[in-house]
Amino acid sequence: MQVDWNERYIQADTPWDSGLPSKHLEQFLSEGRIKPCRTLELGCGTGTNAIFLAQQGFDVTAVDLSPAALESARAKAAQAGVKINFIEADVTAMPDLGAPFSFVFDRGTYHIVRKINLAGFQKMLAHVVEPAGFYLVLAGNANTLDAPDKGPPVVRACELSSEIEHNSFDLIELKQSVFHGVRIEGEEFTPLAWSAFFQRWMQQREL
Repeated sequence: MQVDWNERYIQADTPWDSGLPSKHLEQFLSEGRIKPCRTLELGCGTGTNAIFLAQQGFDVTAVDLSPAALESARAKAAQAGVKINFIEADVTAMPDLGAPFSFVFDRGTYHIVRKINLAGFQKMLAHVVEPAGFYLVLAGNANTLDAPDKGPPVVRACELSSEIEHNSFDLIELKQSVFHGVRIEGEEFTPLAWSAFFQRWMQQREL
């Protein structure tokens, strides 16, 4: 069944939206692994991570499919006093965003889109990450023991590495972790996750 993401945001049926920056992203920045640069967030939702990045000095463009989510994101960014280029778009049908980005962050978009249009996602990713640039993705982990209808879509480690590496990336680091800040029916839930860090090749092959 196709999900109406805009309706989910309108109804506030968004257990993944904690209102707090991703702990994985915070850790990467605290370790100095990503320095302020031109950055793209895929599936930005209500803008929490995009705002956090902008507050750390990043030049942020953030994309989401949901007008309702982006309306909230723009209001939050204005309140926080940061400038972010929010764009409404399907990540597999992006408008022209200009030059590719040094860093692309993705908390929970790839594991959804891979089941809908993997080839389109791969092509987009190779286009938006500059040569030697980085892609940090958090995705549902198929090692979970939770019921299939509870938690995010899942992917196996071998699938994640092969689907993202494809013809454009090298896997630098893959860690088993959890999604933080997820709440279902008022109770905190920590779905098993992968945290994967990739670097784009200096020279890209045609896809």
